[in-house]
Amino acid sequence: MASSVPPEVTKKSKNRTTSFKSVKTLSESPDLTSIPFSYKFTTNPHDKNEIVADPDDNDPIPVIDYSLLATDTPDQRAKTIRDIGKACEEWGFFMLINHFVSKSLVEKMVDQVFAFFNLREEEKQEYAGKKVVDPIRYGTSFNASEDRVLFWRDFVKIIVHPEFHSPVKPSGFRETSEEYSRRTWKLGRELLKGISESLGLELNYIDRTMNLDSGLQMLAANLYPPCPQPEFAMGMPPHSDHGLLNLLIQNGVSGLQVLHKGKWINVSSTSNCFLVLVSDHLEIMSNGKYKSVVHRAVVSNGATRMSLATVIAPSLETVVEPASELLDNESNPAAYVGMKHIDYMELQRSNQLYGKSVLNKVKI
Repeated sequence: MASSVPPEVTKKSKNRTTSFKSVKTLSESPDLTSIPFSYKFTTNPHDKNEIVADPDDNDPIPVIDYSLLATDTPDQRAKTIRDIGKACEEWGFFMLINHFVSKSLVEKMVDQVFAFFNLREEEKQEYAGKKVVDPIRYGTSFNASEDRVLFWRDFVKIIVHPEFHSPVKPSGFRETSEEYSRRTWKLGRELLKGISESLGLELNYIDRTMNLDSGLQMLAANLYPPCPQPEFAMGMPPHSDHGLLNLLIQNGVSGLQVLHKGKWINVSSTSNCFLVLVSDHLEIMSNGKYKSVVHRAVVSNGATRMSLATVIAPSLETVVEPASELLDNESNPAAYVGMKHIDYMELQRSNQLYGKSVLNKVKI
């Protein structure tokens, strides 16, 4: 597998040549007025007539009130489960409000992520990993040694379950991320119970068959610095995620777009609202009934955007395949081949990232 250690991006000026190992460092160069050619992103030819829109009042982004899922009132809970199922089927995505992760903890976590990216480059480079299962992996772009075009993004990915890991710096990161990870892990598992029921399965079906007691939880923080030519760059290309769910928070700067009915929909979020994205393994497990959402990150020239994704995923050794209870050999045969989660991650890491290019490789 190719290394994820970021290549040095060279920018020449009249008197010197400077090398950068991160987009943040590149963006802070005082004489940067245009982006290096290696960052110039050409839209897929099929997307020449793409439509970008704000949410439609007649087809609004679904909002799920977590408190109604956790309620003791059967009718309210049943309706919420149906709403979750509809959101997963029609959007692959929903906003989650009134959950139990406090606003103060979310804000503290955002501050700690920024503090990490503000460390000296040499300190961050200590975590420049080479493997998808490295406990802490810092880098830039997606697969910088393989990408034909580099993406305007730095990242750090930290495995926090089944074993907790944390960078040594900045001060306070470990304590905050440990509490945040514990709360979001619980939230993700509770959501998956509702999703199980929405599929007509028993409450703990996904939890049990995906072996979530030893499941993978990863914090994936992305930094998108200001870009002098945002119309020519891309933070992340259209893609879907591995795992079951992705619980996403942002710092208030817009840039996330989801693909819905052939249109790119701009997604902003209110304070303390999680954006819950259906990921590839939930699509596989549901045999395609629920769709992983294709999304992308665009950049701006005026502000730094940060997003923090909490990946809720099967254990690495779990073979993810369509639930047999949802299959019928005649009317609903298996549409995906089974594959170990770790093998799926390796497949994603070694391929060009675009749309559902990885998921399509396991479709029958």
